[in-house]
Amino acid sequence: MEKKKAPTQTKAFFETRSGIPVNEVYWGESPGAGASKSTLGEAAQFPFTRGVQKDMYRGRLWTMRQYAGFGTAEESNKRYHYLLSQGTMGLSVAFDLPTQLGYDPDHARAKGEVGRVGVSISSIEDMRTLFKGIDQSKVSTSMTINATGGILLALYVAVAEEQGASSQELRGTIQNDVLKEYIARGNYIYPAEGTLRITTDTFAWCAQNAPKWNPISISGYHIREAGSTAVQELAFTFANAIAYTEAAIARGLPVDQFAGQLSFFFNVHNDFFEEIAKFRAARRIWAKIMKERFKAKDPRSWMLRFHSQTAGSTLTAQQPHNNVVRVTMQAMASVLGGTQSLHTNSLDEALALPTEASAKLALRTQQIIANETNVTQTVDPLGGSWFVESLTSEVEARTWKYLEEIDRRGGTIPCIESGYIQDEIVSSAYSDQKRIDSGEIKVVGVNCFKDEEVAVPLETMKIPVELEKAAVQRVQDFRKKRNDAQTQKALKELEAGAKADGNIQALTLSAVKANATLGEVSDVLRKVFGLYREYSGF
Repeated sequence: MEKKKAPTQTKAFFETRSGIPVNEVYWGESPGAGASKSTLGEAAQFPFTRGVQKDMYRGRLWTMRQYAGFGTAEESNKRYHYLLSQGTMGLSVAFDLPTQLGYDPDHARAKGEVGRVGVSISSIEDMRTLFKGIDQSKVSTSMTINATGGILLALYVAVAEEQGASSQELRGTIQNDVLKEYIARGNYIYPAEGTLRITTDTFAWCAQNAPKWNPISISGYHIREAGSTAVQELAFTFANAIAYTEAAIARGLPVDQFAGQLSFFFNVHNDFFEEIAKFRAARRIWAKIMKERFKAKDPRSWMLRFHSQTAGSTLTAQQPHNNVVRVTMQAMASVLGGTQSLHTNSLDEALALPTEASAKLALRTQQIIANETNVTQTVDPLGGSWFVESLTSEVEARTWKYLEEIDRRGGTIPCIESGYIQDEIVSSAYSDQKRIDSGEIKVVGVNCFKDEEVAVPLETMKIPVELEKAAVQRVQDFRKKRNDAQTQKALKELEAGAKADGNIQALTLSAVKANATLGEVSDVLRKVFGLYREYSGF
């Protein structure tokens, strides 16, 4: 019997250490479930199982980010300069809780939290300091900010324009995903109607004024951190993405005008092969949602582009140096799964904010994977594996089942309001914890291979209490020296526009340029849209 001829491989221009040529992509009579060329498709072609760029990391590496931000803008600016000097490719800004919840440092609810879990930013002056000496037209910046995402984007744009940059050339992302805050994280301000209005106005503004900027990073990361499974992470993230897309279309935006700027943010957990399969399945699912459900015509609208971060919930305070190994394996799974951007957690993050030394080691982890392992030499290196292809198909099938159930229940917002999604996550988290407590799921250093002796604690980072006093004084001084009449005029225009049909993002940009603070803009929107009351389970 004549043996079938395998499809021709694309030309090799890399070699192994032994001098063996490595092709751009591999095909053949694959044993994997559904892994033929006709069903998998090419990389950069629908349904994108193999990746969103034709040559993936052979052409360009993923963006290496390190999430950082603490204390004042001055302190964080020093860390950004340090990370850039060490080879990080993009900045990722962490904000403190008052900034995330729309309060200036001198608000009563900000007391004790200023600068603790991220940097405190309340004015255009703070944003100037945060990016002092950094060319915003040259660096890609991700900002992990949700309920106040549009305000931080406005401050970022205003400072970039002062530097001489145009919003048209700015590259980066605001997370801006408040639906997952209702589900998993809790840092929300407004009810769903107001939230979707603010978010979709950001879509519209960016489509016209900042085409290289991602106005949202639809986030499964925090859903997974709350205890979901990998399948639930995909299902609930895509349910949120569907809700945002429907809201934007209802606001009058054609799907192909904004869909190419939507981005995603996923967790990378410990189940190595399942995580790789999850990312491959995610690309397939999103391509089908956009093409078949929303009838998007532009192939860019079908492409799922995502940032990934190693799983904070897997880090342990016990034997913290073990976290380096966990992060390395998770980072490798993300790369083999085809991420566009990656943050690697630091070994001390179960104890405190990362020190400079631990942040550098986390960055070096990515650099070693990129430069020493040669896993970047071919597209989708595990494509065609029996195990990986079977897992990919199973993750996809189970995700579709969840999406069908959410549709049956009336969609994402009703499922959040009824607590269906939250209850599913809690059930999974409880099940996992029981399995850890029983020892069925092994956690090295916690329920097995424990140290008999008490370990010497790591030297961790501490935020001086004086930083909060300085932040309070700074915002009060800022208000005193501005033209208050001009500021109040801009805030009144924002209120009127929010009550009517004005674009909230454009009006927010005008307000921060008139020296309105983050808290003042948030107060206006609180007045217009009200406050969200969470599902309690009772």
